Amino acid sequence: MALLALRCVAQPLGMPGAPEPANVAEVEQVLAADAPALELLISFGTSKGGSAGHLALAIADEAGVEHVHSANFYADRAPDHATQFLSAPLMLSIPKREYLYGTSSSLGPNASFGLDYGELYKRSVVAIRVFGVPPAQRRALGAFFDRMNADFAARLHDTEYHRGEVKYGYMDLNCAKTIGSAFRYGAGYDGLRIRTAPRAAWRKASRALNSNTPSEMAMQLLREFDRRGYAMDVVLYRKYAASAYVDPHEDLPVAFKDLPDRFPSAISLDFRNDDGAYEDYDNLYALYLLRNLQGHAVAIDPGTQLVALEAGHGALPYELASRAAARDARADSHNFMRRLLLPPRGRRVDEPVPRSAPQ
Repeated sequence: MALLALRCVAQPLGMPGAPEPANVAEVEQVLAADAPALELLISFGTSKGGSAGHLALAIADEAGVEHVHSANFYADRAPDHATQFLSAPLMLSIPKREYLYGTSSSLGPNASFGLDYGELYKRSVVAIRVFGVPPAQRRALGAFFDRMNADFAARLHDTEYHRGEVKYGYMDLNCAKTIGSAFRYGAGYDGLRIRTAPRAAWRKASRALNSNTPSEMAMQLLREFDRRGYAMDVVLYRKYAASAYVDPHEDLPVAFKDLPDRFPSAISLDFRNDDGAYEDYDNLYALYLLRNLQGHAVAIDPGTQLVALEAGHGALPYELASRAAARDARADSHNFMRRLLLPPRGRRVDEPVPRSAPQ
């Protein structure tokens, strides 16, 4: 017991090598009882102003065990990335608990803390849980990720899902495009629209405007899930607010706890707004829709260092949630753009817990 206590003091929660919250398995068991087939995982951005964030996909196997499939930010063939980071494969497969709460990685010592594992110590994550997806479709998604890894290893060029060499690109074959491609070309979601960046790397403005972003891809997929009759709800995993970890690879030494925690923006003028300030209809619609679908919120209490499952909000069916989100987003965007000092009609998925509410 004394050795365990010393270890906890030496490595506080939210640091690589530290213990995970003691009751993670209990909260996981409560949420897993609903048996989601898929989960779209939208990670918040950590930069000031507009931020794209990250999109990953958790797939449940036949036994209900979930693995997160996540595009590898460092699989871009950059020489310095190959020596410092996990630079292969293109699509990582990570146990869901490790992805959210892990303080060590099954991927090896070069995995990136706060990106490949331990996401919640760096930023919040919205999980869109999807129910009723057939096993064959789940297998097809997994098989497509395997194919992308094989194409990456073979250095293939010009596949049906990508123009140019198959490798990670922040504004090209990024997290949103890889997930969208798996649904379109692996699972037959032919109506899914995937942007293609121009070949010329010097056309930066055009490349940015043609990038696929996590929030926009997630909104498309929600519509596709609804068309197929799949039920959905949302779990908000709040960022752990007390991690003192500083990523040694970053140019500016900022502790995780001091990084912005911003919902990913659609391509809009909101990229130029201050942290947390959204006025664009698409961004407000996404924030309000996810709140209307939210059934649970999860947070790690810095005092007890335990995971707390907050009271549910009562998730609406998708059609009602979407209709209400569109109505409120139109009204609020109109008022914000005209600088009308009116309280917002919609409620955001990332709203903090009121002080009177149980923590």
